[in-house]
Amino acid sequence: MHIGVIGAGKLGATIAEWCTQSGHDVAITSRHPQRLGGLIDRIGEHAVAMPVADAAAYADAVLFAPDWSSARQAIDMAGGALAGKVVIDATNPPEATPDGMSGLETLMSWAPEAHWVKAFNTLPTAVLSRRRGHDPLLAEFVCTDLVDARLTASKLIRDLGFAPVFAGRADTARFVETGGPLQMTEIDVQDATDVLAGVLGNYI
Repeated sequence: MHIGVIGAGKLGATIAEWCTQSGHDVAITSRHPQRLGGLIDRIGEHAVAMPVADAAAYADAVLFAPDWSSARQAIDMAGGALAGKVVIDATNPPEATPDGMSGLETLMSWAPEAHWVKAFNTLPTAVLSRRRGHDPLLAEFVCTDLVDARLTASKLIRDLGFAPVFAGRADTARFVETGGPLQMTEIDVQDATDVLAGVLGNYI
């Protein structure tokens, strides 16, 4: 796949590198893509820096990983290029979001034509790096309302050495975001169903 990575912080840069190692071509972007030369040199020939809208247009799927404070600006910079694209939301908003919505639902309201899915937001890169590809596989929770987004995110999660676990629809994303019971929780895939069932039973 062609993967667009919006946000070149630690998580975005790390996943971009793993994507190229897994056979994907990557376009990395930030508010200042001209400053990403060192990162591109490190990742290698299957990565390129582009402006935000160009990276979104290039991509079959987009990893959305800016700081939450920059998320709306990143969407505005992408313009209409996110329409119809699977966009994997790896952000973590503050606990308080408008109208009690999850961060994922907020992003969906800002760019409703994108196919949003939540993943890669519960654990820091140090944990992901330590657990990547090692048995028992680390569970990576996925929240979305859309089948195509779920399938695309799940494929990428598997490609990168983790185990996708469907955790519910967009409103359930609040459980994996800041302050939620699944945030900062390292769970092996064989335990994920029981853990998730307990969380949903307690909070729904």
